[in-house]
Amino acid sequence: MDIIISTIFQGLIYSVLGMGVFIAFRILNFAYMTAEGSFTLGGSICAVMILHGVHPAISIVVAGLFGTLAGFFTGFLNTKLKIQGILSGILVMISLYSVNLRIMKKANLGKETIFKFNGSSNITNFIFGICICGFLISILWLFFKTRLGLTIKATGDNEQMAKSLEVNTDFSKIFALMISSFLCALSGALVVENQGYSDVNMGVGVIVIALSSIVIGEAIVKKDSIISKLIGVVLGTICYKFMIYFVLRMGMNPGDLKFFTALIAAVLLGLPNIQKNFKGVKNKNVEA
Repeated sequence: MDIIISTIFQGLIYSVLGMGVFIAFRILNFAYMTAEGSFTLGGSICAVMILHGVHPAISIVVAGLFGTLAGFFTGFLNTKLKIQGILSGILVMISLYSVNLRIMKKANLGKETIFKFNGSSNITNFIFGICICGFLISILWLFFKTRLGLTIKATGDNEQMAKSLEVNTDFSKIFALMISSFLCALSGALVVENQGYSDVNMGVGVIVIALSSIVIGEAIVKKDSIISKLIGVVLGTICYKFMIYFVLRMGMNPGDLKFFTALIAAVLLGLPNIQKNFKGVKNKNVEA
């Protein structure tokens, strides 16, 4: 039972990352590669602050706020310097590797006894995870009902039309990416507090985890509302974590896990097109 609760809790704290990537990837239609760097940035700042005696809750919030800077610079490169979105994200992600090393002063950092979650029961962690996800989903749902939230959605749906309606699409992009990066950094901080250490490479591959979780969530929750999709991200992340748990129990080499993760993401992302092509071929055969 403890394993199940622990796996669900892992899914809950990683689903915060999924929400951040969802905002950039699905709502803004932006390939947000900075997520990997933001995730590690949040973890690095959280670890350093706790080691210096700052309360864990304050450390998490501050880590998320620093994460917004990564989103700002990505948006600035894209909107003001006209660098392609994916390249903007990669440039900031690469830069953050050095920044994170500077923050931690070494490749990994941790002192297990000072991390709050390690002294908590699985049930306490589970309740905490549920509260965090519920709070974030509620805030995001309300935000995307506001004027700014609607302009971000309009920018993602059709940027040219949004411009014709006199929407400041540059501001919308930058603000949305700041929110996305805040959530990614927040997730990184939560993961660090849970595992008891921060590592400069902890963000490698998390974008694939987030994308897989988003696609799994979309398969589980079919409704198009923002709140339904965000709940789907949470459920998708939990399902993904259980998939990883079961394949490891079956004897998969942990070194092959990144390949397996990428394979899952490729299959899930390509599945809608495969189904569409299959239906097209089937209809042609019926007509013939």
